[in-house]
Amino acid sequence: MTYDTLTAVFGWMTLLNFVFLGLAALALLAMRDWATSLHARMFAISEDAVRAAYFTFLSRYKVLAIVFSLVPYLALRLAA
Repeated sequence: MTYDTLTAVFGWMTLLNFVFLGLAALALLAMRDWATSLHARMFAISEDAVRAAYFTFLSRYKVLAIVFSLVPYLALRLAA
């Protein structure tokens, strides 16, 4: 694989990860009460625990997207 191909792959991967992150955040904001009550009933936990799990999911996904998508993309862009 060439640098250009690898850079393009990481660029698209970064874009898709951040689009998914944004859509997940918007969906949780728009359907907060419905999703929270649904997941609280499904897993038999409190709604506060579900809200904490949502925040944990979004924060970890953001960190993973930065580390495994954005940083390699920027490193390839700087190396080329």
